Amino acid sequence: MTVEFWYLIGAALVFWMQAGFAMVETGFTRAKNAGNIIMKNLMDFCIGTIVFSLLGYSLMMGQDCLRGLVGLPNMDMWSSFKAFIASPTDGSFTGASVFVFNLVFCATAATIVSGAMAERTKFSAYCIYSAVISLFVYPIEAHWIWGGGWLSQLGFHDFAGSCAIHMVGGIAALVGAIFLGPRLGKYVRDESGKVIKVNAIPGHSITLGALGVFILWLGWYGFNGAAATSASELASIFLTTTIAPSVATVTTMLYTWIKNGKPDVSMCLNASLAGLVAVTAGCDAFDALGAAIVGIVSGILVVVVVEWLDIGLHIDDPVGAVGVHCANGIWGTIAVGLLANPAAPAGLDGLLYTGSAKLLGIQFIGFVSVAAYSAVLMCAVFALIRKFNGLRVTSEEELLGLDITEHGLPSAYPDFAPSVSKYAAYAPEEGVTVVTGDVPAAEAIPVKAVRTVPDGTPKFTKVEIICKDSKFDALKSAMSALGITGMTVSHVLGCGIQGGQPEYYRGVKLESNLLPKVQVDIVVSKIPVRSVIETAKRVLYTGHYGDGKIFVYDVENVVKIRTGEEGYDALQDLSLIHI
Repeated sequence: MTVEFWYLIGAALVFWMQAGFAMVETGFTRAKNAGNIIMKNLMDFCIGTIVFSLLGYSLMMGQDCLRGLVGLPNMDMWSSFKAFIASPTDGSFTGASVFVFNLVFCATAATIVSGAMAERTKFSAYCIYSAVISLFVYPIEAHWIWGGGWLSQLGFHDFAGSCAIHMVGGIAALVGAIFLGPRLGKYVRDESGKVIKVNAIPGHSITLGALGVFILWLGWYGFNGAAATSASELASIFLTTTIAPSVATVTTMLYTWIKNGKPDVSMCLNASLAGLVAVTAGCDAFDALGAAIVGIVSGILVVVVVEWLDIGLHIDDPVGAVGVHCANGIWGTIAVGLLANPAAPAGLDGLLYTGSAKLLGIQFIGFVSVAAYSAVLMCAVFALIRKFNGLRVTSEEELLGLDITEHGLPSAYPDFAPSVSKYAAYAPEEGVTVVTGDVPAAEAIPVKAVRTVPDGTPKFTKVEIICKDSKFDALKSAMSALGITGMTVSHVLGCGIQGGQPEYYRGVKLESNLLPKVQVDIVVSKIPVRSVIETAKRVLYTGHYGDGKIFVYDVENVVKIRTGEEGYDALQDLSLIHI
């Protein structure tokens, strides 16, 4: 009972990883597709549950037939429910526990593809793909490895799924990305079709991406450890599952630091996942040193593959799913044959510890067989979807974003959109009254009719100051001392003639690098413009690039909304500072 309880807790942790995948993929893509990403991850599990329960589970865990190629389909879950939930007399887990455990792993394999196909895939096409991979693509190869099939009989070792889950999901991601083609604007081609330039398309929230990675890392302790049958085995798995991603992340940090001059945040996040993927097959077979070696290779491999696919092969994978899951799933599977320590719980003989190449040969046969099966089947699946349903949205839909075009969701972040849009859908006959002010104009704060305009027609001038964020407080104080009581402050992105310092996103140089700045808008009349300029220069000057710019414009008129005053009078009372 205790072991089965942990088994189910581990399954719950693996389910929680769906949230991690959703956050990683959302953060690494643009905001206009956030809702679509979340919807796909949700449907991976929900659609997967239906088809896996109907057929996929029995194909995976049913009685072995056809010499280890597939499980015998059955309907035990639906026809013999009492027996399905009963505890077996041999001490094994209930059928219900085994089903839930394998279901959450199946959903993981399916959801890996979402990120690689992000921002340009028809939602209907993705739902069809998700159903197919959970119905028979994953269940059949998983039967080979975990359901008593021919690879398990051969001695192939994949404890928690580097091959069965991550490599298969990564291959599906690669095939899907190839069939779809790149996002609009990703690659610039000449008249002959040759790529002459690769553009970086940064994700909209590295914060969400980081949150997703931490969620996935936590869930991975259940992913790798749920099948442990003893405390020592569980402790060993936790150890290797911690060392490998940690070493991988540090390796990527140092590698990108040396390569690009600065450590790459998004690549380091990918590296954590790459280390987790690679250690998964042999988490019970590696020792601490083996896990560290796995991590070092993973940390370099993920960067090389992500950049090679993007810059070399021009395959657009927005989140790095192929580099993380496919490449490191293969590496982790082979690493078992190289680095398995006989002293570890699995008791396997790795080449570097025993000199025996037998296990390495079996691991190689296993990954090649599963890879070939998955690649051929997924090519057929995506080809059929493209022919009969369509795979990619139109260019117009892609430009607008899949949230609005596929789901009718104007924005996943409505608080950041202009509030006026809330009222656009309501017609007057629907009885909705739009409030335009707190009180009627007749009851507004009284205005004293005091004539303050000096002799002659006053001149209005707008002074626009672009400066470093760190200098804003000093600028605000200096303007206040000068008598400036009103200004509008905005956080902006920009660069001057220098183009900013060259930066890289996932190995691709960012064009026209935009740096965070503060824009201060001031309209003056009584206060001399030259005084404003000289004061701003004095406060903001450092002598280095990036001190900012000052722009001066003529203003035709000024109108104060509350009082209706215009011109000089509209500038003479105290204004609020808006940030």
